[in-house]
Amino acid sequence: MLILCTEGNGMSKSILICDDEPIIRMNLKTMLFDLGFDEVMECADGKSAVEMALGRFPDMVVMDVSMPGMDGISAAEEIRKKLKIPIMLLTSVCDGATVKRALASKIAAFLTKPLRQQELLPAIEIALQHFEEIEDLKEKIDDLREIIENRKIIEKAKGILMEKNQLSEAEAYRFMQKDAMDRRKTLRQVAERILKEG
Repeated sequence: MLILCTEGNGMSKSILICDDEPIIRMNLKTMLFDLGFDEVMECADGKSAVEMALGRFPDMVVMDVSMPGMDGISAAEEIRKKLKIPIMLLTSVCDGATVKRALASKIAAFLTKPLRQQELLPAIEIALQHFEEIEDLKEKIDDLREIIENRKIIEKAKGILMEKNQLSEAEAYRFMQKDAMDRRKTLRQVAERILKEG
């Protein structure tokens, strides 16, 4: 349960809700407080949702699809450009075109109106869990990219040392390791200097 998720780790959970119908906002707010959210921010249109999200940094957003002015999907796209948070959409009509747009905007979940509390809790839990998993994967991919890039640069520098100084691969690598230790630099920094000096 969400209440268990927020307890014990000292973290408070905040959420932004956006719907142009005050009664829906009021019902949703009550449900979210019951589920353990500490702060529930609210607004009535997409433009305000973007401003509020970028100004107050909620942990997640629940937004109606159909709103005057900027709709929920457009607002979600704007928020996602700046904030890495899960966004769930509320809708009374779920047509193919809307689903397609929502998927392209990397929406975490779709909730249908009228909203029931027993549907809200698992949707929030799954959205938060999936979002964390995706962010972890992205970090791992970035780390792997960096490792591969480092390796390429080190290999090139090693090749230059071997050619210029008639060293074996092991000797060139040991030379770079020693240089890195002496200068208190990373192997990549040493390799970049070697490549620069040619």
